[in-house]
Amino acid sequence: MRVALITGGAGAVGSATARMLAQDGFSLVLADLDAERAEAVADDIRREAATETVALGIDITAPDAAARLIASVSECFGRLDCLVNNAGRTGASRIDALDPGEWEAVLRVNLTAPMLICREAVPLMRANGGSIVNVASRVYLSGTGVGYTSSKSGLIGLTRTLAVQLGPHGIRVNAVAPSFLNSQFNKKIVAENRGLADAFRKITPLGRVGTPDDVAGAIAFLASDRASFITGDVLHVCGGAQLAPQPG
Repeated sequence: MRVALITGGAGAVGSATARMLAQDGFSLVLADLDAERAEAVADDIRREAATETVALGIDITAPDAAARLIASVSECFGRLDCLVNNAGRTGASRIDALDPGEWEAVLRVNLTAPMLICREAVPLMRANGGSIVNVASRVYLSGTGVGYTSSKSGLIGLTRTLAVQLGPHGIRVNAVAPSFLNSQFNKKIVAENRGLADAFRKITPLGRVGTPDDVAGAIAFLASDRASFITGDVLHVCGGAQLAPQPG
């Protein structure tokens, strides 16, 4: 039995990842701020894949949340083979209108919480090795909101550092960096800027916007034995939008 913990497990990317990992034989712990939605996703997976799936309602930024989360995984399964740090939030967009409180809130969710969860997870993962996958973003290459870009850039730095420190324990650490996705996470952004999705299609060589399943497939690969010699890497799930634009 292999066990995967997914934060933001009730969201579009989190639930798509859960379904793929269930198909690959993982038992699952889905952690999400929205406990009701997490339980609904868990119910669906139990029916579809007949795999043991636990839903946990938790605010990953709360004091001791990381310790409580990993303690719950240990109590339920006694091991952890894959950690997917997927929970995230946007905000703190412009430097000339920056609210320091919002800046701190974005970094707490996108960078500090993943770091603390990794720290707590290492002792449980050390026995069997495994894979940590951090969900970053293509924005580290091009810049967008001040808070979001800074936090996701920091998450890639954390990924590379932990790959070096945890490699001797058989723990691989990688990141995926998606481009703009057609997902619930971006619904408000699209509503406020209806030309945004078309703009991303135009800069993407594959000519379409990404989906949660695209990202989930990359995460599932990095969690698998097929990626057993890959660590410290960033897998861009961008349809080529991570490349410099070509003239003409």
